[in-house]
Amino acid sequence: MFAVEVRDHMMIAHSLPRPVFGPAQAMHGATYVVDVAFFAEELDDDGLAVDIGLASALLKSVLEPLNYKNLDEIEDFRGKVTTTEFLAKYLFDRLAEKIADGALGEGGGQIGRLKVCLGESHVARAWFEGAL
Repeated sequence: MFAVEVRDHMMIAHSLPRPVFGPAQAMHGATYVVDVAFFAEELDDDGLAVDIGLASALLKSVLEPLNYKNLDEIEDFRGKVTTTEFLAKYLFDRLAEKIADGALGEGGGQIGRLKVCLGESHVARAWFEGAL
């Protein structure tokens, strides 16, 4: 299995309004380091699992609507608890949609799996991984 991983980041604000989250129930900010791994069983004719430039642009495009935003004010998140795990799956779904729509060009068709990892600090991260 081949994999190519790209990285970006996003800065958000949100609240986690349930007692289990203690002080994080209040509005707070987070800067996430976002890593996405694109997995392919085979390389294309150019020796690539995925074009790194296209993969980087794709990641940036799915982060842009959330970057510097208050997630509590985004319609897609109304009534949701926007934990790190939830956001990893949300980003996975957006990436999968764009890959299906051709955002990675011809080579995108060979991507069979994604892993979306959000690092919320130097000691904690969460991810969602699945098949496309």
